[in-house]
Amino acid sequence: MLTRVLGIKIVTLAFRLKVCHNNISMHEYPITQQIIKIAEKACIDANAGNVKKISLVVGDHCGFVGESIGMYFNAISKGTFCEGAEVEFERVEAKVRCPVCGKLFKRAPMSFACPECGTDGEPTDIGKEFYIKEIEVE
Repeated sequence: MLTRVLGIKIVTLAFRLKVCHNNISMHEYPITQQIIKIAEKACIDANAGNVKKISLVVGDHCGFVGESIGMYFNAISKGTFCEGAEVEFERVEAKVRCPVCGKLFKRAPMSFACPECGTDGEPTDIGKEFYIKEIEVE
């Protein structure tokens, strides 16, 4: 049995704009529907029989909960090329950057202080990621 892996990235902002454009609220259900549509298209384009695995990168501050996506995926993928596929989540912890020493760090509860120099860290885009990293079909 031949297995193909397709790497697909979705820029978070572009994906969210598409969802907003279609007047769909930004929750896990419509996002999961879009993930299934993208995976099915990849399956058809690769002349494959089904989707075996979908790998998602989900940042802590992206606005989506991986466990909810997994729950919806199991429910709404029935009868599609994605039915029975494994959904794998790669979690990305949010980080802030110190404007003085440049250190990236995970902030402590109730504090933005840099562990190296004590200066308050500034927000970064690290932890806001949300994209399909890979779709494996067979």
